[in-house]
Order: sequence, then C-alpha cells, then structure tokens
Amino acid sequence: MSDLPLVTRFAPSPNGQLHLGHAYSAIVAHDLAREAGGQFLLRIEDIDGPRSHPELAEEFRRDLEWLGLEWDEVPAQSTRLDSYAAAARKLVEAGFLYPCDCTRREIAALPPRKDADGVEYPGSCRSTCEAKAGEGAALRLDIDRAMATVGEVVWTDAHIGSVVADPRALGDVVIVRKDLPASYNLAVTLDDAADGVTLVTRGEDLLETTHIHRILQELLELPVPQWHHHALILDDNGEKLAKRRGSPPLAARREVGEDGRALADQMRARKFDLGS
Repeated sequence: MSDLPLVTRFAPSPNGQLHLGHAYSAIVAHDLAREAGGQFLLRIEDIDGPRSHPELAEEFRRDLEWLGLEWDEVPAQSTRLDSYAAAARKLVEAGFLYPCDCTRREIAALPPRKDADGVEYPGSCRSTCEAKAGEGAALRLDIDRAMATVGEVVWTDAHIGSVVADPRALGDVVIVRKDLPASYNLAVTLDDAADGVTLVTRGEDLLETTHIHRILQELLELPVPQWHHHALILDDNGEKLAKRRGSPPLAARREVGEDGRALADQMRARKFDLGS
C-alpha cells in the first residue's frame, strides 16, 4: 500500500434507488478507510442526462446515515464538466480519440474482432474519422495507439495482486458519449484523481474496466491509486443486484423501521436477508 493517506470513495448515480449491493460497496469502502485512519468520500455521479434525478442524492445520504456510515462529501460530477472537456481535448489533440457515430445496431452488424471474451467494437470508424466528426458523434479511444504509446503498465488489486494492463478485450471504448460530456471511464478516472482517492473500491464486475482506467491515467499523467474489487451481492438466482432488475431499495427497509446499523453488521458478516 502507498505511504499516502488511505482515501476511498462511494460514487452512486442518482438514476435509481440504492439497494443492498450499493450498501455493501459503501460499507467496504467506509470500513477500509476507517480501519486505516483514512477518509471515506461520497461523490454523486449525476451526469447521466435525463436518467439522473437530483432528489435521489438526498435519499442516498439518508440511506448511508441509516447504515451508520460517516463520510466527507466532494463535488458532484455535474460541477466538473470543464475538467472532462479539457481532458478530452488533450486526448483528441494527441490523436488518441476519434469520432464515431455508429449506433448499437450498426456496431452489431460490423465484422467483429473476436477474442476469449467475445465480440467488441472493431474500430471501423478509425479510417473515416474526419467525415464523421460532428455534434452527433461519440469519441472513442484508439486502444492500439494508446497501448503502443504507454507501453507496459501495471495496476495492483488487493485480491489478485499486480496486473499488467491490457484493455484490448474491451475494444475502442467510448470516452465521450454522443449525449454526455464524458463516459463513465473518463469521468471516474478524472474524479478519483481530483479527489485524491488512493484506494478505488468497487465490485468485481468492474474489474475489466480498470485496464482502461489505468491506460487513461498514463495518457493524462494522473496519479495511480490501488484497487480493491470486492465480491458482489447476488440474488436468489445467482445474479448481481441491479436497479434495472428492480432489486429492493434500501429506502423501503429504512422506512419500515428496520435497524440499518444491524443490517450493516450483518452485511459485514455476509449473513443477511435479501428482502423482497
């Protein structure tokens, strides 16, 4: 672990209510920081266009307080748009981003590059970037050029140790979306650096994206944290809890008078009722 003070964060998006999966992620980040005498941050990731509901941010705070967690809040993503634009310009000027106006249906119909993880976007817009540049285009990362530039870089996870970054399995990911000033990949990488996060805690389902974030850190000359990808909370069907599947919200438990601190302790021991 770095000699820097331990700083973790919980960064929910107000596009739906928090559920037990979010609670567990927040508890892990909170406890790791507290055990090390460090700092636990709350950051609201509120740039998801019309899907963002500002009123949910206050509900999130009530949920975390109910669980017995304490935090320091940092500025929400919506206050950071200039930093995203500046980083995107830097990447464009260096030749690492190219415009792409392909729809999901068009990408699915393209000749794919296949690997052990399936099919990814094959970079078909690279050679036509000038023609496609415009307001309706997303900006994608030319991953082959980025990898050739940064060379071999590594990142360290608390569970799997040192990892050589290789994001090619994800293809040329979107860095600036058509409808938003930044993708998750760009925004979270910049925000963690700006907030001084030294240990990024999140679910193991996001482990692959860390390869992309590590490359962006090199391209943008950002500090490199360490990572802690924790196990997921699964439902009775073995699937991870998710807003889109209607996983029961924390607010419902809180509003019927359940003891949030007791629930947090049960989650630490991974002995709890998923609810209904």
